Amino acid sequence: MGFMSRFAANKGALVGLVLLIALLAFAVLGPWLYPTSPWRMVARPFTAPFVTDRFLLGTDTLGRDVAAGLVHGTRISILIGFVSTLVALLIGVPLGALAGYFGGWIDDALMRITEFFQTIPSFALAIVLVAVLQPSIYSIVLAIGIVSWPPVARLVRGEVLSLRTREYVQAAITVGQSTLRIIFSQVLPNTVAPIIVMASLMVASAILLESSLSFLGLGDPNLMTWGYMVGAGRTRLMDAWWISFFPGVAIFLTVLALNLVGEGLNDALNPRLSRGRE
Repeated sequence: MGFMSRFAANKGALVGLVLLIALLAFAVLGPWLYPTSPWRMVARPFTAPFVTDRFLLGTDTLGRDVAAGLVHGTRISILIGFVSTLVALLIGVPLGALAGYFGGWIDDALMRITEFFQTIPSFALAIVLVAVLQPSIYSIVLAIGIVSWPPVARLVRGEVLSLRTREYVQAAITVGQSTLRIIFSQVLPNTVAPIIVMASLMVASAILLESSLSFLGLGDPNLMTWGYMVGAGRTRLMDAWWISFFPGVAIFLTVLALNLVGEGLNDALNPRLSRGRE
């Protein structure tokens, strides 16, 4: 039973994949669907949704098109989610590999650093970092990457600890391969499956964290995001519910899709679960 067959056996994962593809399509086609700026005031404020074809999802407190903001926000949220996850992997994977492969005092030192970051609430640390660096897409990506790498390091360390005693690693040591070559050519390729699964879940967490920062006014002031839209409409929930509702649904569906895909990847890439189903 191959990877695609195992993934397709998980119906929830297929639903998540369809949702994710639809969101990526909106992100790519956004500039063509809504070529004008999402900040542009196009109608009177508080136009209700589904009243006119021109503004299908209504307008916000300043008369901006909610649908335009939603589509443009898709690009920003997905971009921040993937790039910040990449930053976290670039930090966590090498540190975890070094700690697991060398062990001893190197392992102790790197794990103490990892534990230090884990003792600090990630959301609070992200707020401090973004506030100090000034809110921008770059500071948000960096902050999310910095608060997200410790679980990656611990995961990779555990995988490397179990792999470093394998026969092919010992054989590479015997023939005189360098330590870095052994780590990057023999050890890390065998940790790809759990890293991919964790990364899919980290993207969802990153999108939630970015939305929370934007909700608090710490998002990039030049970019329309879902979190900003939710925050902008929170004071008018009773009489203009659609301003916060539609971006909130977008966040929910994106996080749900990524979690479903992550669960499907875990089932498909974990041979023990696969054999159990077969």
